[in-house]
Amino acid sequence: MGIADNTRDIEETIVTDFSDRMSYGGYLELDRLLSAQRPLSDPQHPDELLFIIQHQTTELWMKLVVHELNQARAFLRHDDLAHALKCVARVKHIQKSMAEQWSILATLTPSEYAQFRQVLGNASGFQSHQYRCIEFALGNKNAKMLAVFDAKPEQQAVLREALESPSLYDEFLRYLARAGYEIPASVLERDVTLAWVFTPDIMPVFEKIYNDPESNWAAYETCEELVDLEENFQFWRFRHLRTVMRIIGMKTGTGGSSGASFLQRALDLTFFPELFAIRTEIGLTERDTKPNWAS
Repeated sequence: MGIADNTRDIEETIVTDFSDRMSYGGYLELDRLLSAQRPLSDPQHPDELLFIIQHQTTELWMKLVVHELNQARAFLRHDDLAHALKCVARVKHIQKSMAEQWSILATLTPSEYAQFRQVLGNASGFQSHQYRCIEFALGNKNAKMLAVFDAKPEQQAVLREALESPSLYDEFLRYLARAGYEIPASVLERDVTLAWVFTPDIMPVFEKIYNDPESNWAAYETCEELVDLEENFQFWRFRHLRTVMRIIGMKTGTGGSSGASFLQRALDLTFFPELFAIRTEIGLTERDTKPNWAS
Protein backbone atom coordinates (compact mmCIF):
# COMPACT_ATOMS: atom_id res chain seq x y z
CA MET A 1 0.00 0.00 0.00
CA GLY A 2 1.37 3.40 -0.98
CA ILE A 3 1.89 6.26 1.44
CA ALA A 4 -0.68 9.07 1.11
CA ASP A 5 0.77 12.43 0.03
CA ASN A 6 -0.95 14.12 3.03
CA THR A 7 -2.33 17.02 1.00
CA ARG A 8 -5.81 18.34 0.44
CA ASP A 9 -7.07 19.12 -3.01
CA ILE A 10 -8.23 22.68 -3.65
CA GLU A 11 -11.92 22.60 -4.53
CA GLU A 12 -12.72 23.88 -7.98
CA THR A 13 -15.09 26.52 -6.58
CA ILE A 14 -12.41 28.17 -4.44
CA VAL A 15 -11.42 31.60 -5.81
CA THR A 16 -7.69 31.88 -6.58
CA ASP A 17 -7.56 34.91 -8.91
CA PHE A 18 -7.51 38.16 -6.91
CA SER A 19 -6.25 40.47 -9.61
CA ASP A 20 -9.57 42.37 -9.49
CA ARG A 21 -11.24 40.97 -6.34
CA MET A 22 -11.14 41.81 -2.66
CA SER A 23 -8.77 39.42 -0.87
CA TYR A 24 -8.33 38.50 2.77
CA GLY A 25 -5.10 40.45 3.00
CA GLY A 26 -6.60 43.41 1.20
CA TYR A 27 -9.64 43.61 3.44
CA LEU A 28 -7.50 43.47 6.59
CA GLU A 29 -4.72 45.65 5.12
CA LEU A 30 -2.21 43.00 6.12
CA ASP A 31 0.63 44.56 4.13
CA ARG A 32 0.28 47.66 6.28
CA LEU A 33 -0.43 45.81 9.52
CA LEU A 34 2.43 43.31 9.27
CA SER A 35 4.95 45.96 8.30
CA ALA A 36 4.24 47.98 11.47
CA GLN A 37 6.62 45.91 13.62
CA ARG A 38 9.97 47.69 13.37
CA PRO A 39 12.49 46.62 16.02
CA LEU A 40 15.08 49.32 16.78
CA SER A 41 17.78 47.23 18.43
CA ASP A 42 21.01 46.90 16.41
CA PRO A 43 21.84 44.14 15.94
CA GLN A 44 18.18 43.21 16.16
CA HIS A 45 17.36 41.38 19.38
CA PRO A 46 15.09 38.39 18.63
CA ASP A 47 12.78 39.16 21.58
CA GLU A 48 12.05 42.75 20.64
CA LEU A 49 9.44 41.52 18.14
CA LEU A 50 7.54 39.86 21.01
CA PHE A 51 7.60 43.11 22.98
CA ILE A 52 6.25 45.13 20.05
CA ILE A 53 3.51 42.67 19.05
CA GLN A 54 2.38 42.29 22.68
CA HIS A 55 1.72 46.01 22.97
CA GLN A 56 0.32 46.47 19.48
CA THR A 57 -2.25 43.71 19.94
CA THR A 58 -3.19 45.17 23.32
CA GLU A 59 -3.80 48.53 21.65
CA LEU A 60 -6.01 46.85 19.04
CA TRP A 61 -8.09 45.19 21.76
CA MET A 62 -8.30 48.50 23.62
CA LYS A 63 -9.58 50.16 20.45
CA LEU A 64 -12.46 47.69 20.47
CA VAL A 65 -13.05 48.18 24.21
CA VAL A 66 -13.33 51.96 23.71
CA HIS A 67 -15.77 51.36 20.85
CA GLU A 68 -17.93 48.98 22.88
CA LEU A 69 -17.99 51.23 25.96
CA ASN A 70 -19.04 54.17 23.78
CA GLN A 71 -21.80 52.02 22.33
CA ALA A 72 -22.91 50.86 25.78
CA ARG A 73 -23.19 54.45 27.02
CA ALA A 74 -25.20 55.46 23.96
CA PHE A 75 -27.61 52.54 24.46
CA LEU A 76 -28.07 53.48 28.12
CA ARG A 77 -28.87 57.06 27.14
CA HIS A 78 -31.71 55.63 25.04
CA ASP A 79 -32.85 53.24 27.79
CA ASP A 80 -31.78 50.25 25.69
CA LEU A 81 -30.39 48.17 28.51
CA ALA A 82 -30.34 44.88 26.60
CA HIS A 83 -27.99 46.15 23.91
CA ALA A 84 -25.86 47.98 26.48
CA LEU A 85 -25.36 44.72 28.36
CA LYS A 86 -24.40 42.98 25.12
CA CYS A 87 -21.60 45.52 24.70
CA VAL A 88 -20.50 45.01 28.30
CA ALA A 89 -20.45 41.24 27.79
CA ARG A 90 -18.16 41.66 24.79
CA VAL A 91 -15.83 43.91 26.77
CA LYS A 92 -15.61 41.27 29.49
CA HIS A 93 -14.42 38.68 26.97
CA ILE A 94 -11.87 41.12 25.55
CA GLN A 95 -10.60 41.83 29.06
CA LYS A 96 -9.95 38.14 29.62
CA SER A 97 -7.91 37.92 26.42
CA MET A 98 -5.94 41.03 27.35
CA ALA A 99 -5.18 39.67 30.81
CA GLU A 100 -4.04 36.31 29.42
CA GLN A 101 -1.64 38.07 27.05
CA TRP A 102 0.56 39.02 29.98
CA SER A 103 1.60 35.36 30.27
CA ILE A 104 3.16 35.62 26.80
CA LEU A 105 5.19 38.71 27.69
CA ALA A 106 6.22 37.03 30.94
CA THR A 107 8.31 34.58 28.88
CA LEU A 108 10.68 37.54 28.34
CA THR A 109 13.43 37.22 30.95
CA PRO A 110 15.13 40.17 32.70
CA SER A 111 18.40 39.41 30.93
CA GLU A 112 16.75 39.38 27.51
CA TYR A 113 14.79 42.59 28.06
CA ALA A 114 17.84 44.42 29.40
CA GLN A 115 19.58 43.88 26.05
CA PHE A 116 17.11 46.10 24.13
CA ARG A 117 15.25 48.16 26.76
CA GLN A 118 17.38 51.22 26.02
CA VAL A 119 15.92 51.58 22.52
CA LEU A 120 12.51 52.43 24.04
CA GLY A 121 13.82 55.78 25.28
CA ASN A 122 10.91 57.28 27.24
CA ALA A 123 8.24 55.25 25.45
CA SER A 124 5.83 53.78 28.01
CA GLY A 125 2.34 52.34 28.24
CA PHE A 126 1.62 55.33 30.48
CA GLN A 127 1.34 57.27 27.22
CA SER A 128 -1.47 55.11 25.79
CA HIS A 129 -4.37 57.46 25.14
CA GLN A 130 -6.69 54.51 24.54
CA TYR A 131 -5.96 53.12 27.99
CA ARG A 132 -6.80 56.53 29.46
CA CYS A 133 -10.00 56.65 27.42
CA ILE A 134 -11.03 53.34 28.96
CA GLU A 135 -10.29 54.55 32.48
CA PHE A 136 -12.19 57.78 31.83
CA ALA A 137 -15.14 55.88 30.35
CA LEU A 138 -15.28 53.78 33.51
CA GLY A 139 -15.04 56.80 35.82
CA ASN A 140 -11.36 57.18 36.76
CA LYS A 141 -11.13 60.74 35.43
CA ASN A 142 -7.92 62.76 35.80
CA ALA A 143 -7.63 65.99 33.81
CA LYS A 144 -3.87 66.15 34.51
CA MET A 145 -3.41 63.24 32.10
CA LEU A 146 -4.24 65.56 29.18
CA ALA A 147 -0.80 67.17 29.48
CA VAL A 148 0.86 63.88 28.53
CA PHE A 149 -0.65 64.28 25.05
CA ASP A 150 0.24 67.92 24.35
CA ALA A 151 2.43 66.73 21.47
CA LYS A 152 -0.45 64.66 20.04
CA PRO A 153 -3.39 67.08 19.58
CA GLU A 154 -5.67 64.50 17.92
CA GLN A 155 -5.20 62.01 20.74
CA GLN A 156 -5.59 64.77 23.31
CA ALA A 157 -8.88 65.84 21.72
CA VAL A 158 -10.23 62.28 21.90
CA LEU A 159 -9.18 62.03 25.53
CA ARG A 160 -10.68 65.42 26.37
CA GLU A 161 -14.00 64.27 24.93
CA ALA A 162 -13.82 61.17 27.13
CA LEU A 163 -13.04 63.38 30.13
CA GLU A 164 -16.02 65.64 29.49
CA SER A 165 -18.51 62.84 28.76
CA PRO A 166 -20.53 60.97 31.39
CA SER A 167 -18.93 57.68 32.37
CA LEU A 168 -20.63 54.32 31.98
CA TYR A 169 -21.57 54.52 35.66
CA ASP A 170 -22.97 58.04 35.24
CA GLU A 171 -25.15 56.79 32.39
CA PHE A 172 -26.31 53.79 34.42
CA LEU A 173 -27.32 56.01 37.35
CA ARG A 174 -29.20 58.31 34.98
CA TYR A 175 -30.93 55.26 33.53
CA LEU A 176 -31.93 54.18 37.04
CA ALA A 177 -33.33 57.65 37.75
CA ARG A 178 -35.47 57.52 34.61
CA ALA A 179 -36.62 54.04 35.65
CA GLY A 180 -37.98 55.44 38.91
CA TYR A 181 -35.13 54.86 41.35
CA GLU A 182 -34.39 57.73 43.74
CA ILE A 183 -31.02 58.95 42.50
CA PRO A 184 -30.24 62.35 44.12
CA ALA A 185 -30.16 65.38 41.82
CA SER A 186 -26.64 66.16 43.08
CA VAL A 187 -25.47 62.89 41.53
CA LEU A 188 -27.29 63.40 38.25
CA GLU A 189 -25.94 66.94 37.91
CA ARG A 190 -22.40 66.28 39.11
CA ASP A 191 -19.28 67.51 37.29
CA VAL A 192 -18.51 64.50 35.12
CA THR A 193 -14.92 65.64 34.52
CA LEU A 194 -14.12 64.62 38.10
CA ALA A 195 -13.28 61.09 39.16
CA TRP A 196 -16.17 59.23 40.71
CA VAL A 197 -15.84 58.82 44.48
CA PHE A 198 -17.86 56.78 46.94
CA THR A 199 -21.27 58.45 47.37
CA PRO A 200 -23.28 57.29 50.41
CA ASP A 201 -26.43 59.02 49.13
CA ILE A 202 -26.99 56.37 46.46
CA MET A 203 -26.46 53.38 48.77
CA PRO A 204 -30.20 53.12 49.61
CA VAL A 205 -30.88 52.55 45.90
CA PHE A 206 -28.49 49.61 45.77
CA GLU A 207 -29.88 48.29 49.06
CA LYS A 208 -33.31 48.21 47.45
CA ILE A 209 -31.98 46.44 44.36
CA TYR A 210 -29.93 43.82 46.21
CA ASN A 211 -32.51 43.14 48.91
CA ASP A 212 -35.11 42.27 46.29
CA PRO A 213 -33.35 41.10 43.10
CA GLU A 214 -36.45 39.50 41.60
CA SER A 215 -38.38 42.77 41.62
CA ASN A 216 -35.37 44.73 40.35
CA TRP A 217 -33.85 42.17 38.03
CA ALA A 218 -32.72 44.45 35.18
CA ALA A 219 -30.93 46.80 37.56
CA TYR A 220 -29.59 43.89 39.62
CA GLU A 221 -28.16 42.13 36.58
CA THR A 222 -26.52 45.33 35.36
CA CYS A 223 -24.92 45.93 38.75
CA GLU A 224 -23.38 42.47 38.66
CA GLU A 225 -22.15 42.98 35.10
CA LEU A 226 -20.42 46.18 36.21
CA VAL A 227 -18.81 44.31 39.10
CA ASP A 228 -17.49 41.80 36.56
CA LEU A 229 -16.05 44.69 34.50
CA GLU A 230 -14.21 46.09 37.49
CA GLU A 231 -12.89 42.73 38.64
CA ASN A 232 -11.60 41.96 35.15
CA PHE A 233 -9.93 45.36 34.93
CA GLN A 234 -8.29 44.92 38.33
CA PHE A 235 -7.07 41.47 37.32
CA TRP A 236 -5.53 43.00 34.19
CA ARG A 237 -3.84 45.65 36.34
CA PHE A 238 -2.55 42.96 38.69
CA ARG A 239 -1.17 40.82 35.86
CA HIS A 240 0.52 43.94 34.47
CA LEU A 241 2.11 44.66 37.84
CA ARG A 242 3.35 41.09 38.32
CA THR A 243 4.74 40.92 34.78
CA VAL A 244 6.63 44.18 35.28
CA MET A 245 8.02 42.95 38.60
CA ARG A 246 9.05 39.68 36.97
CA ILE A 247 10.92 41.40 34.14
CA ILE A 248 12.40 44.61 35.62
CA GLY A 249 11.91 44.18 39.36
CA MET A 250 11.64 47.55 41.10
CA LYS A 251 13.41 49.62 38.42
CA THR A 252 11.91 52.96 37.41
CA GLY A 253 9.70 52.91 34.33
CA THR A 254 10.90 54.06 30.91
CA GLY A 255 8.31 56.85 31.04
CA GLY A 256 9.68 58.19 34.32
CA SER A 257 7.29 56.56 36.78
CA SER A 258 8.43 54.63 39.84
CA GLY A 259 7.57 51.44 37.97
CA ALA A 260 6.05 48.59 39.93
CA SER A 261 5.18 50.74 42.95
CA PHE A 262 3.27 53.14 40.67
CA LEU A 263 1.30 50.22 39.22
CA GLN A 264 0.67 48.90 42.72
CA ARG A 265 -1.08 52.13 43.70
CA ALA A 266 -3.41 51.79 40.71
CA LEU A 267 -4.92 48.72 42.37
CA ASP A 268 -6.44 51.04 44.97
CA LEU A 269 -8.44 52.89 42.32
CA THR A 270 -12.04 51.78 41.92
CA PHE A 271 -14.79 52.40 39.38
CA PHE A 272 -17.99 51.38 41.13
CA PRO A 273 -17.30 51.56 44.89
CA GLU A 274 -20.96 51.40 45.95
CA LEU A 275 -21.44 48.07 44.18
CA PHE A 276 -18.75 46.56 46.37
CA ALA A 277 -19.75 48.41 49.55
CA ILE A 278 -23.30 47.08 49.31
CA ARG A 279 -21.98 43.55 49.83
CA THR A 280 -21.10 44.44 53.39
CA GLU A 281 -24.68 45.53 54.08
CA ILE A 282 -26.60 42.64 52.53
CA GLY A 283 -27.62 40.03 55.08
CA LEU A 284 -26.47 41.92 58.18
CA THR A 285 -27.98 40.74 61.46
CA GLU A 286 -28.51 42.73 64.65
CA ARG A 287 -25.19 41.41 65.98
CA ASP A 288 -23.26 42.66 62.94
CA THR A 289 -21.60 46.08 62.83
CA LYS A 290 -23.09 48.41 60.27
CA PRO A 291 -20.64 50.01 57.83
CA ASN A 292 -19.61 53.63 58.42
CA TRP A 293 -21.67 54.97 55.53
CA ALA A 294 -24.86 53.54 57.07
CA SER A 295 -24.39 55.14 60.47
